[in-house]
Amino acid sequence: MTQETDKPHRTIRSFVLRQGRLTRGQQRAFELSWAEFGLEYREQPLDLGEVFGNANPVFLEIGFGNGESLADMARRHPERNYIGIEVHAPGVGHLLMKLGEYACRNVRVCRHDAVEVLQQMIPDGALAGVFLFFPDPWHKKRHHKRRIVQTGFLELLARKIRPGGFFHAATDWDNYAGHMLATLQGMPQLFHNTSASGVFVPRPEDRPLTKFEQRGQRLGHGVWDLIFTRRP
Repeated sequence: MTQETDKPHRTIRSFVLRQGRLTRGQQRAFELSWAEFGLEYREQPLDLGEVFGNANPVFLEIGFGNGESLADMARRHPERNYIGIEVHAPGVGHLLMKLGEYACRNVRVCRHDAVEVLQQMIPDGALAGVFLFFPDPWHKKRHHKRRIVQTGFLELLARKIRPGGFFHAATDWDNYAGHMLATLQGMPQLFHNTSASGVFVPRPEDRPLTKFEQRGQRLGHGVWDLIFTRRP
């Protein structure tokens, strides 16, 4: 008789790691700027005051894409610190180029899975806000389990966001917008909806309007923003 063994649990990822080719500019940005802006993944909480050299509030963006929005926010808010997480090298390289162009020094970048970075590297109650702009919607029903906004993920965010801090998400998929809204509203003990109507909020002026979003608007696509604050 053979003995059955349990198969190791496989974590469901909210992203597919694609190999992208770096431009010469992006490669050079890695070579020149990673030592200053890069955060290597480690299974140990960061001392954020030491990382940034100040006690300014820290905001984190998950999946910053090409980094245009993150660089723009950092340029307009030098009194804030930002951590950007992105797994795709060309996007990281592009952000590093923009940080050099804008002479920003208030951003750090980690190229790793965002959930693991939050679990291992971010101290509890350390974040003033978390941004999640246009995550992969995984629009096919059989792929909905891959969507990053799930109850477990929001419980993790609730530990990392300080009371009064916020979670700001935006999507151009109405089905995903409804999913995020329903999941967040199902956790009233942790999060409060800032919308006066109890659903979505208008795009805040502070959220940069991306080229991707502008293209969608020209095609008649809607965009839904949610801002929920962490309850005390």
